[in-house]
Amino acid sequence: MTHTLLGIALVGLMLNAPLIAAANLPNAKLTAGVIDTAITQQNIHTTVCVKGYTKTVRPPAYYTNKLKKSQIIEYGYTDTNPQHYEEDHLIPLSIGGSATDPQNLWPQPRLSEWNAQKKDILELKIYQLVCDGVVPLNQARLALANHWIDAYKLYLQY
Repeated sequence: MTHTLLGIALVGLMLNAPLIAAANLPNAKLTAGVIDTAITQQNIHTTVCVKGYTKTVRPPAYYTNKLKKSQIIEYGYTDTNPQHYEEDHLIPLSIGGSATDPQNLWPQPRLSEWNAQKKDILELKIYQLVCDGVVPLNQARLALANHWIDAYKLYLQY
């Protein structure tokens, strides 16, 4: 490939990068991210940072499965197979995201570059950083709510 063609290809990739990211981010009007206001910086070591905490607040599968099906339609996804999505908490339970508010849940694609598995890696890392006192709770929550892919690129450097 010549330098000119390579340059055109790279420009095309850069121009499409926002579209690729947008397809893997929740619709902010539908899923803005909601926190559990009972979880604060002052009580993280007796709540979210206690092993097994998320099991105590995780909603039942019948709730999230029903919500996932309705949100797939609401999001306008052309692929409506629920198995291709994980009903994910935008602000994870592990840092005090709301467990049941639909504004904190979204049908996250499993079959893309920025998929549910990649976000799970971020969630574990950010949980560790919050519980170790490296990143303040509210900073971590905002980073995930605003643009989890950018948060991934930032926090996986630690």
